[in-house]
Amino acid sequence: MRNLTAFVTVAALVLGTPALVQAQGTQPNAPPQSSDQSTVIRSIQVVDIKDLKPEMRSKIEDAMAKTKEDDIQSLRKSIDATPQAVSALKAKGLTSSQVVAINIADGVLTMFAKTA
Repeated sequence: MRNLTAFVTVAALVLGTPALVQAQGTQPNAPPQSSDQSTVIRSIQVVDIKDLKPEMRSKIEDAMAKTKEDDIQSLRKSIDATPQAVSALKAKGLTSSQVVAINIADGVLTMFAKTA
């Protein structure tokens, strides 16, 4: 899970926003949340990493190389269990099997997908 957290953090650094992952629990310096520690998702974005600037794409690809396959599979299962995320991917002609990273910040879930 630590590798997945690092991977999501790299994706967040690429975008210049703080990363929050539900599995991490409470973030340092974050305001207290409800007792269930869930993050409210208000919107979902899907970004194809081929559309990113080369240096940003390189950072994500480097992190992908360091992420365990089990962590990626767990992430994809979580996405598949979220109808709104599946719908956002379908709208772009994608599936969870193409998602390589996520970022959650300010109520926006950004899923990074790798296509051919």
